[in-house]
Amino acid sequence: MTTKLLVIAALAGLLAGCASTTPNYDARFGDAVRDAKRKMTINPDAGRNTDQALGMDGRASRESLLRYHDSYKTPPPAVNVINIGGAIGGK
Repeated sequence: MTTKLLVIAALAGLLAGCASTTPNYDARFGDAVRDAKRKMTINPDAGRNTDQALGMDGRASRESLLRYHDSYKTPPPAVNVINIGGAIGGK
């Protein structure tokens, strides 16, 4: 009886090793690299372009970055919206 159970367990282990577990992941493997290669092929000299990029000026960009970093130094206080377990009105 134990021999049959061991044989069945061994066969189940062998069959589980043959099963494919990632067919959906493997279908798109490498798409990001192929996309980057296509974009570099379209304009290989894009890095040599000296035109200024349109967007925020330097001072506004710097201030927004500093404000972003400061938000992690002193995060805003947590707001108890549902008020579970807390006193109402500070009582």
